[in-house]
Amino acid sequence: MKTYSAKASEIEKKWVMIDATGLVVGRLASIIAMRLRGKHKVTYTPHMDCGDNIIVINAAKVVLTGNKLKNKIYYHHTGYIGGIKERSAGAIIAGKFPERILEKAVERMVPRGPLGRRQMSNLRVYAGSEHPHEAQKAEVLDVAAMNPKNTQYKTKAA
Repeated sequence: MKTYSAKASEIEKKWVMIDATGLVVGRLASIIAMRLRGKHKVTYTPHMDCGDNIIVINAAKVVLTGNKLKNKIYYHHTGYIGGIKERSAGAIIAGKFPERILEKAVERMVPRGPLGRRQMSNLRVYAGSEHPHEAQKAEVLDVAAMNPKNTQYKTKAA
């Protein structure tokens, strides 16, 4: 028995749309990363880009559990000596590009290198509900229905 290896001509890419309203960031990012890589398919081949094209809407409405809004810090370097900068997750979500929280979480779950960069180009994240991909007729993936832990429910104060 030989191991199956998909060829570029055999790969079928679908368009999938996910509404991120009220979903937990890490759980959503792991589902997106799995679908970007193509691991949900029987024809998964590790060295090929066999994942789907994914559209995420309402990325500004994702939820961080616990105290991550103020305690989770994102660092970047300006390139100058002593130029390390930091921003909290709450500041990024309240800022101009709140979708970067989800993009960065998914980016850190796909492999580094040329294949990972190509797979990340199949991800489109939008802060609001508007997106320019109506013509692709993307099928809707209900992540909230997959597992009750994927959404963050507020407990009632007694």
